[in-house]
Amino acid sequence: MSQELKLIALAQAIAGDVKLLRNRIGDMTSLPTTAKGNVVAAIQELYDLMGEAGAVIDDNAGNGATSVTWSADKIFDMIEAAKGAVKSDILGGAGAAFDTLKELQDLIVGDESIVSALATKVGEKVSFAEAQTLTTGQRLQACTNIGIGDPEADLVAAYNLAKA
Repeated sequence: MSQELKLIALAQAIAGDVKLLRNRIGDMTSLPTTAKGNVVAAIQELYDLMGEAGAVIDDNAGNGATSVTWSADKIFDMIEAAKGAVKSDILGGAGAAFDTLKELQDLIVGDESIVSALATKVGEKVSFAEAQTLTTGQRLQACTNIGIGDPEADLVAAYNLAKA
């Protein structure tokens, strides 16, 4: 093997190792540290934040504290409280008989008059997404509701009356 081929083989072996090391280190620009060009500096930055004892657990720390963490028990309790708050917001004070989707489903399936009443009410709504055929009374009510007034008003008669 010539000297040139030996050097090429060495360069390829070194490049393979460098590539492997780069892949193991990862993209340094995505580090959540200010040190993004040096792994040791990034580790030192994290070490300085955590101190010699490592991550400090402080269950009295408020939201947004970045130099400490809560215990697993506190985190669990906070998640449970948040779940309860979300459920309460969704239910809006619904009684025990209607506080699950299953109970609502059973109510709707068990009482077809509710579904029928809802369908009737939805069918009575004016849609801006599709054409509808409305009676004269429905048109008048819809126009009155949005501040237009009577769509059948004789504007020529109003004009003639005003100019007389």
